[in-house]
Parts: sequence; structure tokens; C-alpha cells
Amino acid sequence: MGMEEPRDLTVSSYTGRQSVNTSNVLSVIMGGGQGTRLFPLTKDRAKPAVPLAGKYRLVDIPISNCINSGFRRIYVLTQFNSTSLHGHISRTYKFDHFSSGFVEILAAQQTFTNTSWYEGTADAVRKNLMHFLNHDFDYLLILSGDQLYRMNFEEVVAQHMATGAEITVATMPVPRKECHALGIMQIDNESRITKFVEKPKEAALLDPLKVPTEMKKNLGIKGEDDAFLASMGIYVFNRSLIRDLLDNPLSDFGKHIIPHAINSNRVFSYVYQGYWEDIGTIRSFFEANLDLVSELPRFNFFDMSAPIFSRPRYLPGSKITGAEIEHALVTDGCIINQANIKKTIVGLRTFIGAGTEMNRVILLGCDFYESAESIAKNEHEGKPRIGIGMNCRIENTIVDKNARIGNNVTISPAGKPENHDDPLYYIRDGIVIIPKNGLIPHNTVI
Repeated sequence: MGMEEPRDLTVSSYTGRQSVNTSNVLSVIMGGGQGTRLFPLTKDRAKPAVPLAGKYRLVDIPISNCINSGFRRIYVLTQFNSTSLHGHISRTYKFDHFSSGFVEILAAQQTFTNTSWYEGTADAVRKNLMHFLNHDFDYLLILSGDQLYRMNFEEVVAQHMATGAEITVATMPVPRKECHALGIMQIDNESRITKFVEKPKEAALLDPLKVPTEMKKNLGIKGEDDAFLASMGIYVFNRSLIRDLLDNPLSDFGKHIIPHAINSNRVFSYVYQGYWEDIGTIRSFFEANLDLVSELPRFNFFDMSAPIFSRPRYLPGSKITGAEIEHALVTDGCIINQANIKKTIVGLRTFIGAGTEMNRVILLGCDFYESAESIAKNEHEGKPRIGIGMNCRIENTIVDKNARIGNNVTISPAGKPENHDDPLYYIRDGIVIIPKNGLIPHNTVI
């Protein structure tokens, strides 16, 4: 897996070709809805545009997985706050004129036949099917735009072809306690899906879906506890089938299309056993980012056999003057004075003043450097500069882009409700969020 030329996979395609390589796949990334569970990070941006690991965006993960798998024709479907997402993609993913590669956004739009927005994953594909069918492809790969994982989709398509599947659903083993929030599959010895239950909560529904001991052994699923196969929201569809599957008003693949198709089509499971995290809530976003600063993070951005791509910014190396830094990730272009930083991600172009202490903080960084004139003007008006001031105490906090945090500021969710809205900040899942372009005056205690 990597950037090498993909190998040929022989199959008889709808065009009559006998040799079809992996570029005969069209990839579609779902941008999601309003992203209310990630608010306020989604207040001014689409969910796939939410920053990740200090210098990436969530959408970079599925796009990079596609590129590393040899799939270079990629659509991103979105409908909310797509301006920053469009800017990021247009500045990042440029293919040469002599390849057929592209990454393009298809935003929800009103047409003569459709006046509504996307009502679900299947509805979003249905409304853009005319664009997709203009391309020459045999397999449609559907992905989510808010998951953190590394997968070789070439292997998924190879299994799809080998089994003669019409639909393949990527699944992963999960423990019983996680099943209530996921779609759970039952498969036979050939990996064909025989049953699907959406978010089963009762033991009577769940127990028959347990992976049998012998099958666990054959699949290489480790551990003594019960295992269940959960849908990852990753699908492969045959081109010849997709139009018929969507010839109805059903709105969602996971809730409607797949359960119906199991009874009438060859639907198979691709079992994935690597790291996978659904970045759907503030808590999952916070914990997934903080895990990256551990000595052995579950997701490895340093794996150059399948790199994660993002926009090149040509920033200088970060300057650190006497700070104490422990288990942190410091990105490019930062200026860090004599601060004490633990379990923290320091995003691009971040300024941190002397005497500041931070523990379990995600700094999303800044889009630009503030000029000396602007700093002086704001100081005169009693406003802090962009970045983190001097002698601050900050813990369990996400600081969104271009925020101004003054000197002698204390920020902590301790003793506060799990969820709270304030003119200066938000609390979600027990984590304080300073919004994009937010301003916290000098000497503020939160």
C-alpha cells in the first residue's frame, strides 16, 4: 500500500474490457449533515473541514486512504458551511493534467427535479447519480468524512470481486457494550451477510448476532469476550446495481438500503481489524487527538508507507525558548515561550506566552500571523493578541482557530455542567471549547 502504481485486477467490466485496474473505482465521501454533535467546531465549517492533529482536516483521512489505494477520482458531498472545506480541497489536492485524478466537492443544490437538501447517505448519492454515471467505473466506493483510520481499499475491492459480491460492507469486531450505537451484521462462513440489525439494545436481539467461536478463530479475532461485527459506514457497490438500489425514496444506506438488499442481492462483509474511530462527538474528537501525543498512539501519522496528505504551507520550524514540554505534538510555525505544556496538541502558527501551563489542551492553531501593528492596536484597546497569553492555566480545553486568550486567564471545566453555553465559551461533554475567533479578556476565570 502506498503511492506505487496499482496492480491490475482482471474482471469483465460493463464496457467489455478484460483488464481493469483499481482506478476503475469512483470514490464518494459523505460530508455529513450539520454536525450538531461536533458544535461549536462545526459552527463555521463543514464537519469534514474540522481540524485534526494540529495540521490536518478530518477529510484528509478518507482522501489519503483513497490516494494510497490507487483510487484518484474522488467526490466529497456536503451541504453545510462548505466554504472552508472547498478552499482546503482546492488548495490541497491537485493532480496533473495527464491523469484522470480529481477531488471535487458536490454541494447540495436545488434543481428542477430536486428542491430539498440531502436527507441521508443514499439520498445524497441518488441526487448526484447523474454526475457519477458520467464516469467510466465499475465500482462505487462510499466513505464517511469523519472517521480516523487507515485502510487499503484495494483489498476491499479485490475481496468484493473475488466473492462475486454486488455490495460489500466494511465491518469491524466490537464488544457487546458498543453494539447499541451501531449497525450489527451476521455473516455466514463465506462472509456473506445474512442478517442486519440497526442499533440493537435488547439481549434477545443481540445474542444471535454474536460471532461464533470457530468463526472468530478463522477471522483472527482475538480475545475471549463476545464479538459482534459492526458496520463502518464503508460500502462498495457494483455500478450495474446502484441505479436499481436507489430507484426508491429510501434515504439512508445503513438504515434502509443495505437491510433490504440483504434479502435480494449478494451482500458480503469485509472484516477490518485495525484502529478506527468515529469522530462524531466533542468527546471522541478530544480523546482521539490526545491519543496522538502518547508514546504509542493507536493511529500512526508517522507511517510513511501510507502517508496522510494535507495542504503544504511552507511555514518555518517552531521556535521554543525554554519551555517544558511533555507528551505534546507541536506543529509548524509556532512560537512557544517559557511555558509548561503536557498532553497537548499545538496547532499551526500558535503563540504561547511565558509562564503559561497547559494540560490536556487541543490548540487548533491560527490561519495567519498577526502583524505588529495589529498587536499594538489591540493592546491599546485592552484586547489580547491572537494566541495564548502569559501566566495562563488551561486544562481539558479545545481552543479553536484565531482565538485571543489574554494574560492571567484560567480555563477549566472543573465544577461546571457537562454542557453549557456562555457568550465567551461552550462546554460539551465536559470539555471547554473556545470558539473560532473567540476573545477571552485578560484576567478571566472560566
